[in-house]
Amino acid sequence: MIVRETPNLLQLVLVMQGSIVPKILGRILAFAGFALAVLLIDRHILALPHVSIAAMGVFGIALSLFLGFRNNAAYDRWWEARKLWGQMIADTRSLGRETLIFLGAGPARDRIMTGMAGFAHLHRGWLRGVTATEGAAAWDGRAMDHAGHRNPPDAALRAMAGVLREEAESGRLSDMGQRALAERLGSVALAQAGCERLASAPIPFVYSLLVLRTSHLYCLILPFALIDTAGAFAPVVAAIVAYVFFGLNAVSDELEHPFRDAANGLPLDAMCRVIEISVAEALGREPPQPLQPVDGVLS
Repeated sequence: MIVRETPNLLQLVLVMQGSIVPKILGRILAFAGFALAVLLIDRHILALPHVSIAAMGVFGIALSLFLGFRNNAAYDRWWEARKLWGQMIADTRSLGRETLIFLGAGPARDRIMTGMAGFAHLHRGWLRGVTATEGAAAWDGRAMDHAGHRNPPDAALRAMAGVLREEAESGRLSDMGQRALAERLGSVALAQAGCERLASAPIPFVYSLLVLRTSHLYCLILPFALIDTAGAFAPVVAAIVAYVFFGLNAVSDELEHPFRDAANGLPLDAMCRVIEISVAEALGREPPQPLQPVDGVLS
C-alpha cells in the first residue's frame, strides 16, 4: 500500500510510484497514434467518415456508468478486506484480555496467544499464495504441523480450540469462559472466511470483459469525432480519454484483488506485525517494532 504525503503540483505530474500510467502507457500511445493517423489520412489522403461528437458523448456517458459501477464494486471489496483484518486485530486484543480473565497467566494462555500470531501469518500466506510458515513458526511451534493441512490457518484455529478443550476438561476453564472464548475464536474464523471469500470470488469476468471491449471500441471511434472538433489536438484528446478509461479499469483491477503483494494491495505484513505487537504486549514480552514504509510502500 502506498503511504506518502499529498504530492505537490510538480510531484502530481511526475510521480510514478503507485501510478497506473506504466501499465497503460502502451495503450495511451497506441490510441494517440491512431488518432494522429486518422487526422492525417482525412486531411491529406482520403476523406474519412465523420462521427457526431454528440453521439460520442452519449456513448461516453454509458461507458462511464459501467466503469463507475466496476470501480465502486472493486473498492468495496478492498475496503471490506481492510475491515475484516481490522476485526481480526481487534479480536486478538480482546482475546488477550479474555484469556487473562478466564485462564490467567500460564502455559495455556501463552499457547493460545502465540497461536493467534501464528494464525495471522498462515492466513496472510494463504491469501497471497505464498509460504508464511517461517513467520508463523517464530511464534507458534505447531506452525510446521499446520502447514501440512489444506487450510493451514483453519488448522491453527482448531489447535487453539483444542487448548480450550483441554483446559475445560481439567476444570481450569469455566462454562462462561468456554462460551466467551469460543465466540471470540468464532469471530476470528468469520473474518477469515470473509477474506477467503474475497480471495476466491472476484468480480464476475463478464463485467471486466464488457468494460474492456467497450473502452477499446470507444477509443477507436473517438478520433473520427475529433477531426472536426479538436483538429490538430485530436491525438492529445484521444490520449487523455484513453488514460481516463483504461486507467480506471486498471485501478479497479488492482482494488479487486486486495490481498495481492502489490503497491496498492493491503499491507498484510504490517497488519501481521500489529497482531504480533498485541500478542507480545498481552503476554508481557518485548514487542517488535511496527513495520515502516520502504520507499513509500508499506507491505
